[in-house]
Amino acid sequence: MLVGGSARRRCAGFLMSRQPELSRGARSPFPYREDINEKIVLWAGDVALLNCTAVVNTSNETLTDKNPVSDSIFRYSGSELLEEMPKLKGCRTGEAKLTKGFGLAARYIIHTVGPKYKTKYRTAAESSLYSCYRNVLQLAKEQSMSTVGFCVISSLKRCYPLEDATHIALRTVRRFLEVHGAALEKVVFAVTEQEESVYMRLLPVYFPRSLEEELRSRPLIPPDIGNADGEPVVPERQIRISEKPVTYEDDSSEDEGLSLGLSFIGSHAFARMEGDVDKQRRLALQGQMSGAALQKQHQRNYNRWLSRARTEDLSDIAALKALYQSGVDNCGRTVIVVVGRNIPVLLIDMEKALLYFIHMMDHVAVKEYVLVYFHTLTGDHNHLDSDFLRNIHDIVDAKYKKNLKALYFVHPTFRSKVSTWFFTTFTVSGLKDKVHQVESLHQLFTAISVEQIEIPPFVLDYDARENGPFFPSNSFSGL
Repeated sequence: MLVGGSARRRCAGFLMSRQPELSRGARSPFPYREDINEKIVLWAGDVALLNCTAVVNTSNETLTDKNPVSDSIFRYSGSELLEEMPKLKGCRTGEAKLTKGFGLAARYIIHTVGPKYKTKYRTAAESSLYSCYRNVLQLAKEQSMSTVGFCVISSLKRCYPLEDATHIALRTVRRFLEVHGAALEKVVFAVTEQEESVYMRLLPVYFPRSLEEELRSRPLIPPDIGNADGEPVVPERQIRISEKPVTYEDDSSEDEGLSLGLSFIGSHAFARMEGDVDKQRRLALQGQMSGAALQKQHQRNYNRWLSRARTEDLSDIAALKALYQSGVDNCGRTVIVVVGRNIPVLLIDMEKALLYFIHMMDHVAVKEYVLVYFHTLTGDHNHLDSDFLRNIHDIVDAKYKKNLKALYFVHPTFRSKVSTWFFTTFTVSGLKDKVHQVESLHQLFTAISVEQIEIPPFVLDYDARENGPFFPSNSFSGL
């Protein structure tokens, strides 16, 4: 039993039996499914009182936030939770971390951190909030939990519009249950009286209780319904870099050049910068700029990016966990991990992604290092444009290129192999011999021990399905 008797009466109102079937002509992208509806419970009450396998706590990055949800969870769980929290060492925005429930009726508490909402970075906030719900559900699945009680993760302190946040919450849960419905018996949304009206209005959009309600709710479906996982998708946010960017002539005014540049390649500062790099190359080839002058100009440009990277708030990019430092390889070189599936190219500000890369890598690249790129289960919306990669190569300091000793491309596809060959042969120099195509984790572990690399669970699951159990050996001729 999930909740008490009076609460049960309130939440049961959302669960309805099948209604007479209507025409299937104009189906919703979230069609009526009785098997999924049976798993959804809406409850107006305190999430800390739920007798679920796990309940969700919303907090800040240091897990010390003071909000009604956290205060109640800490009050009922007792002093043992307070003693346990420092062991988590904080939690990044969008991540989910697990503790015991201690004094709660729930066996576990899943702690997560919702994003701070700013209109300027709306798409980044949407992506981070999606990550909160998705990571909680994924953690519940991995730990074989049968029931999960969600609070409203986007707290008022973080200024997230309630209706927008509710769309993301319901959509993410719906898409997860469509694929992994067998993993969970119940998902409970615990809401306050103020939140209840919004949930009651939007629940039929994503969990229609009949074909009639499915059709009636279609006008409430927002333009962006996310991808197959419910993750927000905004195609117009994708960076587009012209193959032949406009260059300013000496006799052109700055305003005229800027106007022409914007009309040709867009207003993105990173896209405009490509023209500067090309112009410097041409001048060097024409003998109008010496190699030393070009290097000095390049260093000044890199230092400007590094200065910005050290001052801007990049927590939304860090929350994606698409780039992180792991241990060391068998030669003692730092291992940097890139997770392709975690890069929502269509959603994030790619300029901020570059800033995060520089911020993290500047101190790493002073010594020898290796990159491990997990191409596992990446979709078209995760692929980085070759022009973007070329510009990263052009921007970063020389130490990045000199000290990169190997790039392990894990779980490549035929298409990615062709693209990588083309990119390393015709676009950048000096990288081709460093790239190693790695078909299985068995091969990877001969270069980097399993204890020295943090691998996403979905990569482990995929490799086990495709290659079977791995048995690390001490030699691998391909690396």
